[in-house]
Amino acid sequence: MGLELKNLYDDFRDADTIKAYAKIIKEDAAKLKNSINIMEVCGGHTHTIMKYGLPQLLPSNIKFIHGPGCPVCIMPKERIDHAYVLSMQPDVILVTLGDMIKVPGSNGSLQTARSNGADVRFVYSPLECLKIAKENPTKKVIFFAIGFETTTPMTAALLDAVIKQNIKNIFFHINHVTIPEVMRELIDSRDVHVDSYNNKIDAFLGPSHVSVISGSKIYEEFPRDYNRPVVVSGFEPVDVMQAISMIVKQFIEGRCELEVEYKRLVTYDGNVKAQELIERYFEKRDLFKWRGLGNIPKSGLKLKPEFKEYDTEIVYKDVLPLGEIEDHKLCICGDILRGMANPPECTLFGTACKPTSPIGSCMVSSEGACAAYYKYGNLI
Repeated sequence: MGLELKNLYDDFRDADTIKAYAKIIKEDAAKLKNSINIMEVCGGHTHTIMKYGLPQLLPSNIKFIHGPGCPVCIMPKERIDHAYVLSMQPDVILVTLGDMIKVPGSNGSLQTARSNGADVRFVYSPLECLKIAKENPTKKVIFFAIGFETTTPMTAALLDAVIKQNIKNIFFHINHVTIPEVMRELIDSRDVHVDSYNNKIDAFLGPSHVSVISGSKIYEEFPRDYNRPVVVSGFEPVDVMQAISMIVKQFIEGRCELEVEYKRLVTYDGNVKAQELIERYFEKRDLFKWRGLGNIPKSGLKLKPEFKEYDTEIVYKDVLPLGEIEDHKLCICGDILRGMANPPECTLFGTACKPTSPIGSCMVSSEGACAAYYKYGNLI
């Protein structure tokens, strides 16, 4: 079985196939009148693009714009401060996914909280909280939930189990966000003065894991209303190169469509049962702040009012810090995410801001644009 899996991945990392797509893209790109700026929304794509040196294989008129990255990258300091404060409350076990451990807030990271005596635990699945809660009946177990549409159903499944099993010592801090709203934001750029800004996004690589849950239907508006084609792509280098080829062909053929490269798992409707579970327990927030981008309307989820007894933002409202925390003045992550700058153009990049001491959103996770450039920049 292990050998079969290895061979399967090898097919999607095959150097000859990658080079063949590079040749096709180069031939097609020669027919373009203008360059194409492609935004990969997800950090998984950014990591692949940089790790395999894909920009080096592409013609100069095909360029990448590195999008929001991953749920860790976009988490604002205010929400990390919430996690820190909650973890320091008496008789609390704070549980979250492992990527959150080193993300710094105002008081430090959850790793700092752990060293200061907090009981912070990291799990692969939210459902592990059930076992933790049953083994610690006198403790309050708080699940600090993060993620795009990919991980939201798992949080909903945990709440569903908590209700059905009548478990009273599990609570939730919800930080789930949704992809279409940030894509709209990056096109519209509400907070950028229109006279000084030229939007540079010509097309999108849609994230495959999000699309498995939500279906490709969530991207229909972008070719229809914004004249930006979207190709939903897998995360392996062959996937990405094939998706880029599909985008280039749309431009030379005068098309603007939603297409799916990752047909082996993504359907138009997605996982309907998972969507129903999400809709049962969650509703949209009016605003959610994305680190590096600011407040984006309807881009985050929260528990519905009927489940307020499980909501730490209500149960612990008297101890959670209020107010917004500004990003570092010299950090240009917002410009990087909008395609107006590249990571090496930031004066903090590689000096004050490194993966071991991240300052901006693009450096806090290995899937962020700055972290990927820092690790793989020698390939460009």
